[in-house]
Amino acid sequence: MERIQLSALAHADHPIAAPVGEGTAQRLLHHAIRRPDAHVLDLGCGEGAWLLRALEANPGVTAVGVDVSDEGFDRTRELAARAGVADRLELRRQDVAAYESPRPADVVLSIGAAYAFGGLAPTLAAARRHLAEDGVLVLGDCFWEREPDPAVRAEMESGPQRYADLPTTVSHVVDDGWTPVHGHVSTLAEWDEYEWSWVGSLNRWALDHPGHPDRDQALRRAAAHRETWLGGYRGVLGFVLLVLRPTPAAPAPAGSGPAAPPPAGPTVSRA
Repeated sequence: MERIQLSALAHADHPIAAPVGEGTAQRLLHHAIRRPDAHVLDLGCGEGAWLLRALEANPGVTAVGVDVSDEGFDRTRELAARAGVADRLELRRQDVAAYESPRPADVVLSIGAAYAFGGLAPTLAAARRHLAEDGVLVLGDCFWEREPDPAVRAEMESGPQRYADLPTTVSHVVDDGWTPVHGHVSTLAEWDEYEWSWVGSLNRWALDHPGHPDRDQALRRAAAHRETWLGGYRGVLGFVLLVLRPTPAAPAPAGSGPAAPPPAGPTVSRA
């Protein structure tokens, strides 16, 4: 079984696919969506759970989700049809780093998807490229609650992404030209709910399909994940969600007036 299929099974009971409670997700969307006809773009949307919630709560909103995998898209489209919002939802299977939006988005979501861009800085750059003027970015990313064991750090940072502590992470975002207008740090209870759901969903599928050729693989993957979580990063790895707006340029000092043209320099002969 491929990693994407395993991940889809593990997230079956927690489609938000992040250590975030339902109420928290709704509050963050409420802070991000500032106009009734907003266009929302989710870069790395998973099965599209955040977009479905945004559409259900805002009858004038339109939404596009982009992800390298379309696992879960059919289920989300079915749920969207039942909720009467399918005509306002588009889900696209594509590499998010290569996606070119045909229109600016009033809200860009990138929640737990920085790995797809190669880290925090390129994620912010991608969001800015898609964002309308004075739009809003909802960013979700991991950070270190405390210094991890070297083995835990090596495992959790096995790809191109590197994590910092929370103050440093927020400082990086601010220095990149963003102003936080709201935020949330996942609680240990939210983490535990997410992780038990991840492990439990995969184990339950394996136990319900005793004759499936991927059963043993799923059980091994769930056991390995549980061990890494409980014995490694539980209480060590954190998750922060930031609602961000572009920082406006600093105004010119009062009375400064337009800048004077530079003095003419000497003429250089090229003869």
